[in-house]
Amino acid sequence: MKGGDGSSISPLVSFVLGAAMATVCVLFFMSASPTRRLADISAFSIRNATTTDDLLASDDADANLTAIPAPAPAPVQAPSPWGDLEEVLARAATKDRTVIMTQINAAWTRPGSLLDLFFESFRSGEGGVARLLDHLVIVTMDPAAYEGCQAVHRHCYFLRTSNGVDYRSEKMFMSKDYLEMMWGRNRFQQTVLELGYNFLFTDVDVMWFRDPFRHISMAADIAISSDVYMGDPYSLRNFPNGGFLFVRSSAKTIDFYRAWQQGRWRFLGKHEQDVFNLIKHEMSAKLDLAIQFLDTTYISGFCQLSKDLNKICTLHANCCVGLGAKLHDLRGVLDVWRNYTAGTPEERRAGKFQWKLPGICIH
Repeated sequence: MKGGDGSSISPLVSFVLGAAMATVCVLFFMSASPTRRLADISAFSIRNATTTDDLLASDDADANLTAIPAPAPAPVQAPSPWGDLEEVLARAATKDRTVIMTQINAAWTRPGSLLDLFFESFRSGEGGVARLLDHLVIVTMDPAAYEGCQAVHRHCYFLRTSNGVDYRSEKMFMSKDYLEMMWGRNRFQQTVLELGYNFLFTDVDVMWFRDPFRHISMAADIAISSDVYMGDPYSLRNFPNGGFLFVRSSAKTIDFYRAWQQGRWRFLGKHEQDVFNLIKHEMSAKLDLAIQFLDTTYISGFCQLSKDLNKICTLHANCCVGLGAKLHDLRGVLDVWRNYTAGTPEERRAGKFQWKLPGICIH
């Protein structure tokens, strides 16, 4: 009996003891590291939440990107076939933003016409004057002149106008079309100043033999050639000629040009040179403007001719009406100049070379 009872109790005890031991181990584990277990659960939850938020945010972003249409491409503006003014000025300007400008129409660009003589004077000139052609902008008044310019020069600009004037032919002095052309030129010069460029404007019937910039004062706001020079470069008694004109870009000179343009209507029927003469006293005082009149010994013309070829820089066919007369006399001028430059230093110093006088206009 004793042996049978002991063998039946032993498995029960073993079961109870095993269950108790397992419970103790579980409780011990949980009591030993509750913080770590909670931390692991928290980390898992955060990872899952972050991943879910990221996905949601990504979906929202994609939805927003889809909702916003892509901007339309900017329209491509075709370049002007006539040249862009600011681009032409920037390409031709010196480091101090100075350009040389002349203005022509088709009548003056034909072979053997004034543009050919103009270029020849630079190329036969002295003291490196030919290099100044790199800074010359030729302003053309009609398509034929623009095409003619492009064939011989780098810096060409077609000045489009809306006044209905056909600029291809020669305009007679003081005709209605002539006045429109001169005042249009004046307004264009103002535009160049407003763009921040200084300019030296030269008529195409000006022959360039030496660099004239050395005779333009750094103190001058405006330097203008003289039909009649009285001896004092800052005397307003001098008679100006707008065919050779240097202007520095500034608020003062732009204001002067605005007053100059208004003078067209104050003094009806006058051309721009006469209006300059009429407003010079008033505006120089009002704007504190320094106007230099250039000595005709150096910046000369047919009106008051310099006969000293050792000093002359430019020679203008002013006081001369008609393309034919200008061409005749300027060809004679260039003949004399070529002989002069071919002469010996002794012959030049002795003054053996003189202009052919009289011509049609030159005297």
